[in-house]
Amino acid sequence: MKILSCLLWTPLLGALVLGFMPRRLHRHARGVAAGFSGLSLAWTLVLAIRFDTASPDIQFGETLPWNPSMGSFYALGVDGFSLPMALLSAFLCLVALISGSAKPRGYYMAFLSLEFGMLGVFLARDWALFYVFWELTLIPLFFLIDQWGGKRRHSASLNFVLYTMGGSVFMLIGLLMVYTSSAAHSTLMDSMQSAARELPRASQILIFLGLLIGFGVKMPVFPLHGWLPLAHVEAPSPISILLSGALLKMGAYGLIRACGLLPEAAVLMQPWLAAIGLVGIVYGALLAWRQTDLKAMIAYSSVSHMGFVLLGLAALNPVGLTGAVMQMTAHGLVAGALFLLIGLLYERTHTREIGDYGALGQTAPRFAVFITLGLLASMGLPGSASFVAELHAMLGGFQRFGPWMLAASFGVLIGGAYALRSVSALVAGPARPATAGLADLRPAEFAGAFCLAAAIVYLGLAPAAMLELSRVSIGHFLAALPPEPL
Repeated sequence: MKILSCLLWTPLLGALVLGFMPRRLHRHARGVAAGFSGLSLAWTLVLAIRFDTASPDIQFGETLPWNPSMGSFYALGVDGFSLPMALLSAFLCLVALISGSAKPRGYYMAFLSLEFGMLGVFLARDWALFYVFWELTLIPLFFLIDQWGGKRRHSASLNFVLYTMGGSVFMLIGLLMVYTSSAAHSTLMDSMQSAARELPRASQILIFLGLLIGFGVKMPVFPLHGWLPLAHVEAPSPISILLSGALLKMGAYGLIRACGLLPEAAVLMQPWLAAIGLVGIVYGALLAWRQTDLKAMIAYSSVSHMGFVLLGLAALNPVGLTGAVMQMTAHGLVAGALFLLIGLLYERTHTREIGDYGALGQTAPRFAVFITLGLLASMGLPGSASFVAELHAMLGGFQRFGPWMLAASFGVLIGGAYALRSVSALVAGPARPATAGLADLRPAEFAGAFCLAAAIVYLGLAPAAMLELSRVSIGHFLAALPPEPL
C-alpha cells in the first residue's frame, strides 16, 4: 500500500466529494470535511508509528515518472524533517475544522485543497513537484482570505499572493540554475543535490540567496514579512491557525532543504543568517509589544519566534538544529491555539482591541485558562513545548555565536513582557462592556483548544519522542557540511 499517496490525496478526494455533493446535503459539508481531514491525520499517525527513527534514509518512498522529457518524477518520501511537519499540518487542519463556525461548502473545498497543497510540500522528493505544491497553496488561500476574511480582505489576499509569487520567482531561478548545470537533467532532490555541490562557490551563493528570498518570504524573515500582519488580521480565524501554524513552516522547511542542497553556501552565509534571525527576534518582539490589536500582536510575535528557527538553523550544530525543528512544531501549536481563542473572542465581541477586554477569569473561565496557557507558552514558560525549543536554539546559538546571543535574550525578555501584559489585561483586568455576558467555550471549541493545549504541555514535559523523530536526520544533515567555514 502506498501510504504517502493515500495521505496526500485524501484531502483532495474530500474536496471533490464536496464538489459533487447534492444541494440538500450542503449542511453536512463541515462534517464531511472534518472526516477527510481526520482520515489524513490518521494516516500521519500510522506513518509516525511505522517510522524508523534509527535510519537517516528517506522512508516510505514512492517514485513514478511524471515528465520524462524534463526528468521530473512523482516522488514522495519522509524523513525526520518532513514527518513532524506533516503531523503538525494534519493536526492543525482537523482542529481548525472542528472548532470553527459553520461556513459554505466552497469554504471547505478550498480548505481541503489547501491541506492537499501543504502536505504535498512536505512529502515531495522532487523539486519540480515541490514547486507545484508550493504554488498550489496560493490558490485556495487567496480565495479563503478574499471571500471569507475581514473588511480589508481583498488587499490582504492580493498582498499575500504578490509577496509570495515574487519570492517564488527567485526560488525558481535558483532551482533552474541547478537543473541546467546537472548532466542528469533530473529534478529529483538527490540528483539536484549532487549537481549543486559541484558548482563553483560563487554560483552556490547566488543560488542560495535566491532560495533564501523565496523561502524567507513565506517563513517570514525580516525584512520580507510585510504581508504577514495584514493577512493574519484579515483572514478567518481557522485560516490564521493554518497560516501561522503550518504555512510559515513551509518556508522554514524549504530553507532546511536549501541548506542541504548547498551546504558550502550555507556555511558561508552562516553569520548573515544568524544576523537576520537575531534582528527578527528583537524586531518582531518590539512590534508585538506596541500592538493593541490582539491578532496583530500574535502575528508580529510570529516574526520573533520564527527568528529562533532561523537562528537554530544558522548555528549548524546538533543542539541548534534540534531547536529549530522543535520550534517549528512548538510555534505551530502555540500560535494556532492563540489564533483560535482570539478568533472565537472576536466572533462574540466583534473587537480585537486588548483594552476592550477584562475579567475573563470571572466571565469566561475556560477562555481565561487556555489564553493564559497560550500566552505563557509563547514566552517560553518551562513545561511548555516552546521552552524546550527555544532553550535548544539558544544553547546552539551560544555555542556558535557567543555574546551575540544577548540580543536574542533581549527579545525573550520583551516577549515575556507583552505576554504578561496581555494576561493581566485579558484575564485579571477590570470588567468591560464587551465581555459582559460573554459565552464561554462551547464543546467543539473546548475540544479544539484542549487538543492544542494538551499537545503544548505534553511536548514540554515529555519531548523525547518528538526529538527522536529528527535526531538521526539532523546528524546525517550536519555530516554533509564542510567541517569549518571556508
